[in-house]
Amino acid sequence: MIKAILIAVTGALHAFPACALNVEFVGNTHQVINDRPEASTGLNAVYTVYDINEISAINITDANSLSDLKVQIYSNLGGGYAVDQPFSISGNYAVISNPKGDMGYIIDDGVSKYCFWIVNYADKHFDISSVEPYPEQDCDMTRISVTGIGEPIRYYSINGRQCQLDRGIKARFHTLEWNSDTKAYSDVEKVAEFEYLQNPLTIRPPFYCNTTVTISGDRFLKIWGLEKTLESSSIAANGLDVNTEAVQTNLSDEEDSSNMIKSDGTMLGGSAPADFTFYAYTTDAIIHYEWQLAEDPEFEYIKYRFNEQDLNYTFDQEGKYYVRFIGSNADGSCEAIGETYEIGIGASDLRIPNAFSPDGDGVNDVWKVGYRSLTEFKCWIFDRNGQQLFYFDRPELGWDGKHRGKYVSPGVYYYVIEAKGADGKKYKKGGDINILRYRKIGNTTGGSVE
Repeated sequence: MIKAILIAVTGALHAFPACALNVEFVGNTHQVINDRPEASTGLNAVYTVYDINEISAINITDANSLSDLKVQIYSNLGGGYAVDQPFSISGNYAVISNPKGDMGYIIDDGVSKYCFWIVNYADKHFDISSVEPYPEQDCDMTRISVTGIGEPIRYYSINGRQCQLDRGIKARFHTLEWNSDTKAYSDVEKVAEFEYLQNPLTIRPPFYCNTTVTISGDRFLKIWGLEKTLESSSIAANGLDVNTEAVQTNLSDEEDSSNMIKSDGTMLGGSAPADFTFYAYTTDAIIHYEWQLAEDPEFEYIKYRFNEQDLNYTFDQEGKYYVRFIGSNADGSCEAIGETYEIGIGASDLRIPNAFSPDGDGVNDVWKVGYRSLTEFKCWIFDRNGQQLFYFDRPELGWDGKHRGKYVSPGVYYYVIEAKGADGKKYKKGGDINILRYRKIGNTTGGSVE
């Protein structure tokens, strides 16, 4: 015998009124499952019995007055159409013999009411005979074909409104989940829950890796130790997901921090040539890879397409560029689009110092040009007799004041520079370089300049 006791709830917006009435189910061999519905239903409880035929009676206890007790029963029409239900008195409690399932009960002792619905599970058993992939899949969901029974379990409120119990049917499967710390997709187990057995079962987001699906349920059978479980064959991944990353690979420590990628994915004020590596991390169903480069953010006019998962690209012309990744499945019916990177290459500039002091003190030891967006560069260093002392062809390099491994003497030297900017501007410059030496005087930190 299972005793269901209403717990009084006070002080909450949707609390049930205090009630002293209790009901006891008699004759059942399986636990009577008690669900508390929303207060708006007017019900204190929804009881699910394994089989109404094993319930011989319902005992009503703790009534304020058995002489004033009234019991009514109602169908899906609601309490307004309730009819009197015969009952008997046995000692200090009332007895409803051979109660009916899938009906609502209203018990009134003249002081309080206790209203409940009885669900007869015998007419609503859950069972499954096959679990297979659904033949047609969409891009944003995975469908699972399930053969079995498990229709919605419905009950009706006091005013006749149709309500539904959650069967708690579960679908257990594996998928991929992005880990931003490791920059990789990792295998995780997930569980999707359903109020009743749908065919097909729809799971969002879709599967990102091949997996089997185990259907189990329902929660009533689980409580009774009779849970049904069935595993599918392997179901192919149909979900597409991508995470992307952009890294500029030719930044030097001296370059301005404006060259760094900002949190919104943009790079503004970059200097050419700007070498980038774009990485795409994708889920299993992505078969085709494409990086797109355009000069408009809507990608209406795509300048270049690269069929690679990871892309190395050098921006060597002034302008603003937009780069994104698109991955698609085998037949091209689904796509995953990564974030858009906005990359700005600024106009060229060349600034040339006229002096430095290569004395090894770590300050101004190397003669270097200041520059931005130079795609071609050549520099020659000469002494006053026209002898070439040094040559370099990368603007980030410079001259340390040495010739054949030894420092040259202080004095005036000459440079010739030929360069070309990403904006097409050509530079041809020449001028003096003054090499300074600081001589220490005694033990002081001061000195004189040679």
